[in-house]
Formats: sequence, structure tokens, C-alpha cells
Amino acid sequence: MTSSSSPRRGVLQALLGLGGASTVFAATAPRVPTPPSARRSLPDYARAMDHRSLKQSSTDLTGGNADSWPIAPGATRDVFAAEGPGVITHIWFTIAAESVFHLKELVLRVYWDGNERPSVEAPVGDFFGLNLGQYVLYQSAFLNCSPVKALNAYFAMPFRKAARITVTNEGSQKVGAFYSNIDYQLVPSLPDDALYFHAQYRQSAPPSVSTAAWEQNWDNDKLRNLDGKGNHVFLETRGRGHLMGVTLGVLQNQEFWMGEGDEMIFVDDEAKPTIVGTGSEDYFCGAWDFGGRDASVPFGNLWNGAPLIQAAERSGGRYCLYRWHGDNPVTFTRFLKHTIEHGHANHRADSLYSVAYWYQSEPYVDLPALPPLAERLPSLKAVGGPGGARP
Repeated sequence: MTSSSSPRRGVLQALLGLGGASTVFAATAPRVPTPPSARRSLPDYARAMDHRSLKQSSTDLTGGNADSWPIAPGATRDVFAAEGPGVITHIWFTIAAESVFHLKELVLRVYWDGNERPSVEAPVGDFFGLNLGQYVLYQSAFLNCSPVKALNAYFAMPFRKAARITVTNEGSQKVGAFYSNIDYQLVPSLPDDALYFHAQYRQSAPPSVSTAAWEQNWDNDKLRNLDGKGNHVFLETRGRGHLMGVTLGVLQNQEFWMGEGDEMIFVDDEAKPTIVGTGSEDYFCGAWDFGGRDASVPFGNLWNGAPLIQAAERSGGRYCLYRWHGDNPVTFTRFLKHTIEHGHANHRADSLYSVAYWYQSEPYVDLPALPPLAERLPSLKAVGGPGGARP
């Protein structure tokens, strides 16, 4: 048996090679690619990842439970500092402060890649969509306020060299406890087309106003606005990037419906808006005065909402609104100016407080100066026409 099988084994090995049949098959068999259907069915979180997950927080470094920082009046606290490349994925704050205005008094600033000028500058409350300085529970795609006073942001914020986040107390009372958890990833590299996150605070409190028949707020006076002159400006920037959305707080200085203001977005053309809408309630994806004077209902959805509606259509009425463009970011290659009318053709004088959120290739832009604290605090203003506050 052995002697008779040896020649056959020798011939077989000569045909297949010294490594044997199994070795030759493994070496020469073609690689079978992953079929497209399998790639589509497997979500990203089930694939191998190369980032390192980290967190910076206000944890008690002694091992105790004093997991927060005090912030004295006028003081600035560094709440995050890291070298890149990396991506901030989540920011969470909660605050215990003496002042009832602390959401307007505390200012958030974010600096990318060692620049001295911030790419994010806004009062903490405004940045998290609480534009009138009061807590309102809501959920959305990128921001939320969870019970009881938990502030969350989920924008991806890439940085190539470094990232720094600060919080400054511009109020006259101390913040007893500022809690912070910031989740981030360090990555081997960022793609060439990764853009920097920006957020800009603006206010018109109040804007200029025409007093003729403003209480009707539709077309009684045949007012026209084709060029956006006098609109509230959410943001204005130069470079290349895309708009992700806005949050807006409205404090009514006048009676009746505050809406009807068309959004006008100027894209790479400073003279004429490329995008023009049909009214502020429509831009924020509601309709019909959000229900009207006595039937308005707050709402909050993934991409849009009005989580705060108080004293609707009355002097002193309050609205907090948000609109995300995650479904269709507004792209620009040279210039972007995002605006909205305050009432039809800008003939209302309600106070507007907003933050715009966008990405662009430059790590910083020249932001307008942040208004002084006294001007940021929402209060009724004496304006033209009946129904407003009086001097």
C-alpha cells in the first residue's frame, strides 16, 4: 500500500507544488469582494473604527463628588482643551447659579487650531436654543434641553490642530456650580473636506419699524421688500461652507401676530436673495400663526419646532423657535447672508435674539461684537404704534 501510493503522491505534489493542494488553493483563489448589498445592510457602528473615545469633564479630581466648577463674576473658565486631529461629538452642561439671568450672562466661546478669535460666540442659553433666557424642555436633531436643566449639543465639531472651549461669567453674581461633560474623539487624520463648525449670536432688540397698520401685519399698506433691507440678520460670512440652521427667540413689543416675515438667504450674491420664503411661521415649518392668539400649541420635532409659546400675539408674548437644514444644507462658495423680515416687509418692532449654526472651510471668521449684557436681557421696549410698552 505504501510503496504503491508513494509514486502517486509524488506526481500529485509535482502537479500541485510542494505546499500541497490546500496551500496552493489558498494562494491562488481570487478574493471575493463584499457584495454591495452586504455593505448597505451593515451600519457604520458595526464596522471597525480607528478613533479613540475620550471625555473632558468637571469631575472632582480628588475622587469626591464636587463634580463642578464655580465661576466668579468676570471670570473665564476653560472647560475643554485638546490637541488634534479630533472631533467633539457632544457637549453637556448644567448650571446652578444665583442669577435668574445666567443663561444670558454666561458666554460660550470655541476656538479652533490655536486661533485667538472664536468661531463660536454666544450666550450659553442662546447657543442651546433658549434664546429668551429661560429653560424650556425640548428635543431636536442637534440641540435639546432635557429634564431638569440639562443642555445638550450634538453637532460634530472637527479640529485639525487644537480645540479650546471657554465659558465667561459676564454677570455680577457668582455661578456656584457649572457642570460639564464634553465627549470627543482623537483620530489618525481628518478628511481634506472636513469643515469647521461656527455659531454666531445676533439680535435686533428692537429693529427699526414702520408703524402704519402694523397691527394687521399682512398687505394693507402694500409694503414691498425685495432686497432684504432692514431684515434681521442671522449670519453673514465669506468663504465656502453650508448653513445648518438657526434658533430664534421673539419677545413681542406689540400686540397681535408677530409673524409673516419671509426668510431671505443671499448665496454668493450680495445684491439679491437666492432663497425667499413665505413667512416666519412657514420657515419654522409651522402654519397659520401656530394656532393663533388663543389656540397656539408649542411643538418640537426633529428638524423644526416652537417649544416655547407664551401669551401668543400679545404684548410681552414669547416664542422660542428652531429650524435645522440637515435635510438640505444651504451651500455657499463665496458668501452667505441669512436674514428674515420682522413682520411683513419689516413693519413690526418685536425683539429678536438668534443664533445661526454653519460649517465653513476657514477655522474662524470676523464675528460682530457681542452686544453688552444689559442689551442682551429680554425686556419690553417702547416702540411706535399702539400696544407696545410705554417709556
